Amino acid sequence: MSDSQPIICVSEGELEGAGLSQEQLQWAKANGFAGQSGRLLALPDSEGDIGAYLFGMGAPGKAAPLALGAASAALQEGSYELKGNFGDPDLAALGFLLGAYRFDRYKKGKAAPELKMPEKADSAEVKRLAEAASIARDLINTPANDLGPELFEASVRYFARARKMNVAMVMGDDLIEENFPLIHTVGRASSQPPRLMDLTWGNANHPKLTLVGKGVTFDTGGLNIKPGNSMALMKKDMGGAANVLGLAHAIIDAKLKVRLRVLLPIVENAISGSAFRPGDVLPSRKGLTVEIGNTDAEGRLILADALTLADEEDPDLVIDMATLTGAARVALGPELPPLYARDDELAARIMKSGLALGDPLWHMPLWPGYDKMLESKIADINHISNGPFAGSITAALFLNRFTRQQTDWVHLDIFGWAPEARPGHPFGGTDQGIRALYGMLKERYGQ
Repeated sequence: MSDSQPIICVSEGELEGAGLSQEQLQWAKANGFAGQSGRLLALPDSEGDIGAYLFGMGAPGKAAPLALGAASAALQEGSYELKGNFGDPDLAALGFLLGAYRFDRYKKGKAAPELKMPEKADSAEVKRLAEAASIARDLINTPANDLGPELFEASVRYFARARKMNVAMVMGDDLIEENFPLIHTVGRASSQPPRLMDLTWGNANHPKLTLVGKGVTFDTGGLNIKPGNSMALMKKDMGGAANVLGLAHAIIDAKLKVRLRVLLPIVENAISGSAFRPGDVLPSRKGLTVEIGNTDAEGRLILADALTLADEEDPDLVIDMATLTGAARVALGPELPPLYARDDELAARIMKSGLALGDPLWHMPLWPGYDKMLESKIADINHISNGPFAGSITAALFLNRFTRQQTDWVHLDIFGWAPEARPGHPFGGTDQGIRALYGMLKERYGQ
């Protein structure tokens, strides 16, 4: 006999065929349960204790991929198993695990429920994707006083050691000597020096896959200081780096046939006498001069140097992830990050993977007509546009200048935050793009 409590999944209109006893059926009807999407109802046993739960999957065949996340978010500590019509076992189990996530470093709450894996689920795949999400979420949720550049570096080194990755780093004024002027400039005002971490894993003879993640541990906006309501969430401005690490975990755990490289420019955009200024003209590793239009658009600067480095070894594919623009949220909201790619077919494969795995993205254009918005009268390029339009696109077009046009390059402008809970995504720091990219990479490179 199982020690796990059953969660009986029922679609709308299918309550009568759910195998319930007459008493359970009457109880469900008396409580208005009809399989409504996300509805969780406890079923009493003969002694009046909770013997099982009913969970609504919504309209038949139209359940959200991570629907079971709504159940685990509401359940108490304990072991559970899925019964009934829960659809794809991998997605059902993954949704449950993602919804069971708790961030309790600073405030202890209810313990997370556990799941007995469905018989036909690929438990290794489900667990690696849930772990990838938790890596990203834990890092984003940690405030900057416990995850400044120094402690973020320590976290990355711990991550790398656990996965037998090689680690190299350039820090502080050595960034100038090693020709990473934009990374140095953005981070030089902080008491904790800027740094570029370079992690590698895998067979050198396999295709070169490079991930680049924006690692701004806190963003004041610099001298173009953010108002308080805009600064409140800026602990999440390293969300690109956090999600890159989650993706790296999935790649390594699955043993994809790649030579993986992870580049993380890690800085704090602080304010002091050495802060960079609007109107400054800066050199870049690429050799382009960059006029600073606004010091609050610092993420694209550190990515530019890192992308240039990534491109220098002729990689098979470069992917960057960054909490880059508010314009992306204006265009597509918090749940649907923009995806930019030079190869439309590759973008379509990533989108298809994301929809299948409950990790949606939307392909946006690298519209060449907007390149003129980045023109500068005194430098090769301005790093922000000269007007209020197409902010996410122009940010992508800026990054587009820092890898060669023949390089296969993908850019995700993620939010990294769930402003309100939804199935599989509790409130707070969240994963975006990991599963969409992993699904494409698994198909492209194999295990």
